[in-house]
Amino acid sequence: MKIIDILNGETPSLSFEVFPPKTSDKYESVSKAVAEISKLSPSYISVTYGAGGGTSDYTARIAQEVTTYGVTSLAHLSCISSTKEQVSSQLECLKSLGIENILALRGDIPKGFNKSELEFRYAYELVDKIKAVGDFCIGGACYPEVHPESESAEKDLEYLKIKVDHGCNFLTTQMFFDNDIFYRFVEKANATGISVPIVPGIMPITAYSQIERMVMISGNELPKNFMELISKYENDPISLKKVGIEYAINQAINIYESGFNAVHIYSMNKYDVAKEIQENLRDLIK
Repeated sequence: MKIIDILNGETPSLSFEVFPPKTSDKYESVSKAVAEISKLSPSYISVTYGAGGGTSDYTARIAQEVTTYGVTSLAHLSCISSTKEQVSSQLECLKSLGIENILALRGDIPKGFNKSELEFRYAYELVDKIKAVGDFCIGGACYPEVHPESESAEKDLEYLKIKVDHGCNFLTTQMFFDNDIFYRFVEKANATGISVPIVPGIMPITAYSQIERMVMISGNELPKNFMELISKYENDPISLKKVGIEYAINQAINIYESGFNAVHIYSMNKYDVAKEIQENLRDLIK
């Protein structure tokens, strides 16, 4: 099923994200996690991609496994360190496996790469390639708190509109911890002429170590009430995980109650986290 049809439907959407194994010896444990999360019957499951090989070798396999459980899958595809030939091969593989949905990502520029030698420099170029190869539903990424490489929030929205104009059917946000940031972003995106569905991405904090990494990679703004809550349990991992999940649940509830029809959870292979969130949102996603 095409994800755009899910997002445009009347039933509220709740989706989860998983990542493939880095090595073959970890495949079985990831496959088991995917099977368990699929039993929750989410609207779809997103499968991440490792640039330059590694986990990317397993993205298509995991995405195809998701479909065997009767769940729609969204396969990530990154292009920055790939040749056009490699991307074409990946697309043909996804097509042969019956994957209908792709999240088109530029990806992080690998260290040591000469930008002038890259065959793909922007995500919209990958969108063009996907559209030329098959009838895929194409998703894109967006940053409510501005892409780390962007000159400004205004320029970031300009670039995002280019990506949408080239054929993105929907967008999924980077994680955020203040819903007002998301609401303001959607308002500005709509004013810029971006009219495709924008799915809010929520990351449940389950370990204190996640915070430093998120700030370093994405530059997230961490609300005072959130930091006070998390810091209180810095040395109590069990309680921290509990309040981190509760915070994510409350974010999702507020989003649904504010009139938005979809939430994406960065559950990252954690069945227990996905299950608890789904159970607490059950009445809102009937």
